[in-house]
Amino acid sequence: MTNLHVVLIHYPVVNKNGEVIASAVTNLDLHDISRAAKTFGVRSFYVVTPLDDQRVFVDRIVGYWVKGAGAKYNPMRDEALKLISIKASLDEVVDEICADCGTRPEVVVTSARPRDRGLSYSDFHQMLKSGRPYLLALGTAWGLSEDFIAEADHILDPIVGDTDYNHLSVRSAAAIMLDRLMGCRTGTA
Repeated sequence: MTNLHVVLIHYPVVNKNGEVIASAVTNLDLHDISRAAKTFGVRSFYVVTPLDDQRVFVDRIVGYWVKGAGAKYNPMRDEALKLISIKASLDEVVDEICADCGTRPEVVVTSARPRDRGLSYSDFHQMLKSGRPYLLALGTAWGLSEDFIAEADHILDPIVGDTDYNHLSVRSAAAIMLDRLMGCRTGTA
């Protein structure tokens, strides 16, 4: 079993004005990130929001696809959405991983901007071979708050294209990151 866990953070994130907010959970993020996580062998996928109504929303979606009519309609979706666990805070996520793995995970945050403490995908891939638990934290809205980033153990290098535009959806960024970290490399292409 892999030692990589993923968490989608909805608070504390920032809006386009740089204000710390709690963002709304989106159905597409749940489906797409859980499917990418399942494809690349991620151990668990957490969704963090302090908002009660948003946790109820996630429970309804997951319940439909895991226990409801969706499980019969699309069993493959069921397998992916079973990875999702909803929590009110990052502390709850860390506590659960500690209980499961016997040690605190190292938290690796993401950012669309280059940072001084940048961790390359190659170095993170090598770190994953250690067997230690790692928690990859993805931010919604306009990204994780500066305070949240400052408390992380590592900051993963941003995904950069060949243009000045850099505003991927979190679900697209998650798929690219997981492929870079956990994807099989075969052939010469």
